[in-house]
Amino acid sequence: MRRLWLLFAQTVTVVLALYFVYSALRPAPPATATAAPAPAAPPLASYRDAAALAMPAVVNILTTQAPKRAANPMLKDPFFKKFFGERRPDDDDDDDDDASSLGSGVIVSADGYILTNNHVVEAAEQIEVVLADGRKAPARVVGLDPETDLAVIKVALDKLPVIVLGHVEQARVGDVVLAIGNPFGVGQTVTMGIISALGRNNLHINHFENFIQTDAAINFGNSGGALIDGRGKLLGINAAIYSQSGGSVGIGFAIPVSTVKTVMDEIIKSGHVVRGWIGVESQDITPELAHSFGLSRQSGAIIAGVVKNGPADRAGIKPGDILLAVEGRAVGDTTDMLNLIAQLAPGGKAKMTLLRKSREATLDVVVGKRPPTNPP
Repeated sequence: MRRLWLLFAQTVTVVLALYFVYSALRPAPPATATAAPAPAAPPLASYRDAAALAMPAVVNILTTQAPKRAANPMLKDPFFKKFFGERRPDDDDDDDDDASSLGSGVIVSADGYILTNNHVVEAAEQIEVVLADGRKAPARVVGLDPETDLAVIKVALDKLPVIVLGHVEQARVGDVVLAIGNPFGVGQTVTMGIISALGRNNLHINHFENFIQTDAAINFGNSGGALIDGRGKLLGINAAIYSQSGGSVGIGFAIPVSTVKTVMDEIIKSGHVVRGWIGVESQDITPELAHSFGLSRQSGAIIAGVVKNGPADRAGIKPGDILLAVEGRAVGDTTDMLNLIAQLAPGGKAKMTLLRKSREATLDVVVGKRPPTNPP
């Protein structure tokens, strides 16, 4: 019995040894075509969702206009290069019967209303709009506002993509923004930057200035296009660049959506913008003027001149007065004064707080209608 058990144990040992040798020498099976799933990679920083939301609502605007129109002096300014209807490279022959120019615009209503810059369409004889989806249509001018350099045009198309308006009052310096337009006519383009400054004024580009400054690249053809936030909402309409060469150097200006909406609503409602006016010329209080007048403050606007028989003159406002507040809202400088008065309804009375010979006084002024003026 013991002998049989020993024989069995030896047989099992030999079989196991042969199995391990076979397993070790057996060739590996061919790899399958399907690899094991890789672990999910963290998403890269991207603004593609914001761009995808806004891009369909940004259009190219092609205009045809008479070439012999007097050139705007801003075109000769080596520092401020506004987009006064940029000419195509092949339109250099002054003997042409017409000149083509290009710009951008933003669809703000499913009814076909499009926002752009006044200088893009002001002298246009014909306007054609090209949508991001390739559709084309002629457009008509609904209204122009040279003092803010804004305009509203309209196309007769259906199923239009509409941009979402943002809240510029929530924007801060350092926020990421995207500029969308048609630079140099190459096609729709998106550039990225940040908000460099808010409330820029005294640039002598428009009469009413409250610009968003950005370093997002803005070039010829971007004028009238959209400046959007990181969620794809409209913050402003691109309007001008600061440049010595004519190309982007990282200083661009956009008209904020707060101004845009006010102007747009009035143009759509009545075809033009009505603003208040009292008939004064003013200047800012500088440290030198404050010292000369013996003032303890450097806010307010000094009335330098009064239009004879104008609203201010009839109310008793005199040169040398310092305007401190309009309807209880403080006047910090001449820009504040201009904007506050422009918001007043013509025909109504407004309380103006003045400083005259170190004494404050309040006068009621019957607001007039601001006469049309040419852009600066």
